[in-house]
Amino acid sequence: MPYSHHSHSGQFCGHAKNTLEEVVQTAISKGFQSFAMTEHIPRHLADFYPEEEKHHTEESLAKLFDDFTVEAARVREKYSSEIRLFIGFESEWIRPESLDMIRGLLDKYTFDLFVGSVHHAHTIPIDFDRATYEKAREKAGGVDERLFEDYFDSQYEMLQKLQPPVVGHFDLIRLLSDAPDANFEGLKGVWERIQRNLEYIASYGGILELNSAGLRKGLAQPYPCLGVCQLFLRLRGRFTISDDSHGVDQVGTNYARLLEFIKTTGITDISYADSGAARKDSRFPNAGFSSIAVVELAQFPFWKDAQ
Repeated sequence: MPYSHHSHSGQFCGHAKNTLEEVVQTAISKGFQSFAMTEHIPRHLADFYPEEEKHHTEESLAKLFDDFTVEAARVREKYSSEIRLFIGFESEWIRPESLDMIRGLLDKYTFDLFVGSVHHAHTIPIDFDRATYEKAREKAGGVDERLFEDYFDSQYEMLQKLQPPVVGHFDLIRLLSDAPDANFEGLKGVWERIQRNLEYIASYGGILELNSAGLRKGLAQPYPCLGVCQLFLRLRGRFTISDDSHGVDQVGTNYARLLEFIKTTGITDISYADSGAARKDSRFPNAGFSSIAVVELAQFPFWKDAQ
C-alpha cells in the first residue's frame, strides 16, 4: 500500500529523472500495491518545453511516447507478481488541436486510464516558472483572478470534451500566483467556475486526484486545496491519491502529510485503480476503480515509513 495514479520518468519526460523501470522498482520497495505510469502526451512544436526544444522534433516526441507504451507493457509484465501496474498518460489541453492529438492516442493505444490535466492558459505554461506564469497573467489582463477564471474555463472545456477518469491537480493554477495558499477566498467568479467544474466531474463519475506534489513544491496544502475538496465531497464526488513523481526520489513523497490532510477534509473513502473492479469506463475495459475506507487505508504499515 498504497497507490499512485500519476507518475513520470526521466526516460520519457525531459524534466524528470531515472528510468521507468527504476521508478517502478522504487514503488515496489516502498510497498505500493498499485502504480500508474502516465507520461505526458506528444505535443506540437509550438508547445515544446525548453528541455525538449533542443532534443526533439514532433516526430521524435511522438516516437518517444510510442516507446513508452512498449516499455510500460514490458515492465508491467515483468513485475506483475509484485505490483499492479496501470498504463495511461497525462493529457495536455493547450489549443484546439489538443483534442485531435488526445483522441488519436486513445484510438491508437489500449490504456487503463488517463489523467486529465491543464498546464497552460492562453497556450502559455502556468507551472513552469514565475516569469512564464506572469506572461500568461498578462494575457489574461494582468491579475491573478482573471487568469484563474480563464484557467478554470479551459479546464471545463477539457472536462466536457474528454471526461477524464482522473482529474489531475485540479487547482494547479494557484502554484505560482501571488497568494498560492489563499484557497480562492473572496474570488466570486473563480469560485463559481470551480463549482461548475466540480459539478460536471461528479456528474460523469470522474475522480478528483489528491496530489501530494503541491506539498513538495512548497504549498501548505496538496492539490486541490481544502475548500475544493470539501465542496466536491458535498457533491458526493470520489477521490484518489497520487504522488505525481518525476523520479525515484519523489515516489510516495509527502504521503504521510497527504494522509493527514485527507483526515482533515472529512473524506471517508479513497478510490484506486483495480483491474477487477465491477464499475468500469467503457473506454477502458481492463481497469476500473474500487474504493477503500480511509481508516482502513491508514492501517497499512506503509504509512509508518512514509515521508
